[in-house]
Amino acid sequence: MNRKYPQCALAIAAILSANVYAQHYGAWSNAQLAPGVNTAAAEGCPIESPDGDNLYFMSTRNGGLDNWRATRNVAMRSWDHVTNLGAPANSPTAADYCPTPLPGKWLLFVSSRQNAEDCTGCKAMPPPPPGSPPAGDIFLTRENPAHGWATPVDLGGYADGGPNTKGSEYSPSVVKTAQGTFLYFSSDGYPDSKGHDIYMSRQRADGSFGPGVRVAELSTDAADLMPNVRRDGLEIVFSSNRASADPRNQDIWYATRPNTASPWTVRGRIENPAVNTADGAETRATLSSDGTRLYFGRKHFAQVPADPGDVYVSTRVRLTWGRGHDEHHGHDDRHGRGRSHDHHGHGTH
Repeated sequence: MNRKYPQCALAIAAILSANVYAQHYGAWSNAQLAPGVNTAAAEGCPIESPDGDNLYFMSTRNGGLDNWRATRNVAMRSWDHVTNLGAPANSPTAADYCPTPLPGKWLLFVSSRQNAEDCTGCKAMPPPPPGSPPAGDIFLTRENPAHGWATPVDLGGYADGGPNTKGSEYSPSVVKTAQGTFLYFSSDGYPDSKGHDIYMSRQRADGSFGPGVRVAELSTDAADLMPNVRRDGLEIVFSSNRASADPRNQDIWYATRPNTASPWTVRGRIENPAVNTADGAETRATLSSDGTRLYFGRKHFAQVPADPGDVYVSTRVRLTWGRGHDEHHGHDDRHGRGRSHDHHGHGTH
């Protein structure tokens, strides 16, 4: 597939910025249901907008698997005005999920609307991990307040030098560092995939993203899924069943690094039994821009009747600030994006 989105992708590079401070945090609180978001249908794939004013997620409440958005209600300490993103960000004939909002009203998401990438040399694709959505590719669109969403464009196929494959790509996450702009995602469609693994794609000079490179220190022979990188590029969360005998039992794991030029070090699972449960699959964990809120989907796989899944949130306190190793990269954030939104009050510390 031809790469047909360089101007869009260049805009991503222009609007992202790295946080220049190393940050230290306390432990994650007991997870709570995200208020104002969940229904009797399936909800999951949650992520805050960069400004913290909206929560994007996927839901089946209208019958199909679609991208949705809620607005923060500060007074009620909840989310409200939940709306379907509508066409063309959602397709009536496809599954649309894993929304990732970016500054400037850009949106990355995953869709099954087109999944015929030429993956020369790839082995036969395994089925998605238990409980996972259908196989899909990463798409990019932008919202115009007057005209709605632009027609989504595919980030390009592996055979043509893009990140998408015939397999499943999940959970795009973009981070800009001193070394360049990178797209993280998980996939099972590369020649070196060992089940589902975590990949990183570097943005080229023309704005396009290249093929993914397997991040060896984050990937195992188990299903390692749905990464999300903190805004400063020094922490990543993802789902994995590497420590469970039951492949359905996905937990949230995290890794850190001292600077964005260093490899990741996996620190382990989040050790809170109210975050990672024994009978639940915790997936598509994401961090708020200030790193104090953790959103994720949870489905109790042994529950009868079947649990369709809900959105949860956990919080933590930011303890200290320190100069990071990428301080040449930017400036002080005087617009509040680097400060905590603890006064919005989701969950308990």
